[in-house]
Amino acid sequence: MKKKGFCITIAALCTISFVLAFSSGVLAQTTLTYSIFFPATHAQAKAGEAWAKEIEKRTGGKVKINIFAGGSLTPADQCFDGVVKGISDIGMSCFAYTRGRLPLLEALDLPMGYPSGMVATRVANDFAKKMKPKELDNVKVLYLHAHGPGLLHTQKPVRTMADVKGMKIRSTGLSAKIVEMLGGVSVAMPQGGTYEALQKGVVQGTLAPMETLKGWKQAQVIKYTTDCTNIGYTTAMFVVMNKNKWASLPQDVQKVFDDVSEEWIAVAGKAWDDADVEGYQFSAEQGNKVIKLSAAEQARWKKAVKPVAEGYIKNAESKGLPGRQAVAEVELLIKKYSKAKK
Repeated sequence: MKKKGFCITIAALCTISFVLAFSSGVLAQTTLTYSIFFPATHAQAKAGEAWAKEIEKRTGGKVKINIFAGGSLTPADQCFDGVVKGISDIGMSCFAYTRGRLPLLEALDLPMGYPSGMVATRVANDFAKKMKPKELDNVKVLYLHAHGPGLLHTQKPVRTMADVKGMKIRSTGLSAKIVEMLGGVSVAMPQGGTYEALQKGVVQGTLAPMETLKGWKQAQVIKYTTDCTNIGYTTAMFVVMNKNKWASLPQDVQKVFDDVSEEWIAVAGKAWDDADVEGYQFSAEQGNKVIKLSAAEQARWKKAVKPVAEGYIKNAESKGLPGRQAVAEVELLIKKYSKAKK
């Protein structure tokens, strides 16, 4: 009987220990997967990792986030669907990689003359909050970010539109239309395959922000950058969570995610701008040259790409979306944050 009573006491103690451990969060840890298409060494992959660490810290270890960089869990163009389907709990990639799936948000990628990554990032977040695109209803948006002005990087000098004619240029989303309007041949391709495509001569140039020259090592396979900031486009990117996973989190944990994500808008914007500076430096170290367009050529390029926005408006409104309002909102926000920057 004593032995039996001893066993019952041990069992009771184990039960109490389990309850205490559970209530303290030791056994209540939530482990999440985070798919990032950038390589682990990229500035935005590092910013994403820092965001995850901050979430873990502020939840007191209740949440653990395992990061899968370089598209190792879901490829760049499958990342959004991967979150929706629960292949990953959280995902970071570009809206443009699923072109047509997120039509209203394509307004963000138009060649509007974005001056910096910080401006583009703030515009993207404000735009999504104001316009409330239905295409984001099936995910929890944590925050958005967007790179600095997309420029033309080539293996031969481009000083005029005539130099672009017939050139195969890597692009994605609406930037493909920019290439076509300038007279080039658009080759749709995510950043991950661009280095090899340039190296093997599949393309002779790429339309991308300066950061790619270091972040993706593309300065090693190009020779010139044409500074066409006056038509600088951006590529808006998402950090989103599976909606069911979000709903399963306690409210205090959800608040931590919201608070940290709001703070990371500025972190991501700064990371883009810092990465652009590093891209310029790295490219110069490779012996590459930056070509400034003449004032007349800038005007020519701006006029050439104007139909891209008009085409977006027409396409969006044919689907019942407020295309003209979307473009006007982007223009307004760029002016707002460009002024604030000064």
